[in-house]
Amino acid sequence: MLIRRSVTAVALLVLTLTACGTQRGGVRDAPPESPPPSTSPPPSSGARPMCAEPAEAPTVVPSPSASTPRTDGPQEQHGDGAPHYAENHAYRMQAPMTPEKRAWGAASAELVRAELEKVRAEGGAGEYGRFADERVAAALARLGCGEEHGVYIGNGYYSLHTGVVCVSGRVTKDELTTEVHGAYAEPQPGTGPCVENQGGH
Repeated sequence: MLIRRSVTAVALLVLTLTACGTQRGGVRDAPPESPPPSTSPPPSSGARPMCAEPAEAPTVVPSPSASTPRTDGPQEQHGDGAPHYAENHAYRMQAPMTPEKRAWGAASAELVRAELEKVRAEGGAGEYGRFADERVAAALARLGCGEEHGVYIGNGYYSLHTGVVCVSGRVTKDELTTEVHGAYAEPQPGTGPCVENQGGH
């Protein structure tokens, strides 16, 4: 009887001393705090370095259709039945755009537009109202956008990957456009991730 009580007492003592280790000096460990909300841009699937970064985090406006990947062509009408329409046009799919990515992209596009406006203001457009590729490249380089960002320039067209999304458009004497979109699943060979493939696979 005495042995049985001693064994029980020792067992309780062992359990008490080894229980979870959550007390130190009579004070329980506090649960880990959640990290503060991030003000940095969302990571991209391509894991490219950042460029054309806005000084402040943009305001995110929720959009019900923002995360739907864009496809060119009437995929909704054909489904995958004419024959294998969706499969054959998968190369034209773009990465999905969340509201957060769209907000960062819009802020970056404003910075790109401001730099390209300077190019237009300086004048000196050549044939067909186009500016020398080097001048457009220099404007994008002022925003930190270079080869590692998939910059592509040609025939008045430009595109780049900000590290979050693509910003593409046209810059000529008579027009300046910007479009924010996801990187293409299979971009045009020899360009960057933001140039739509003109052929297919």
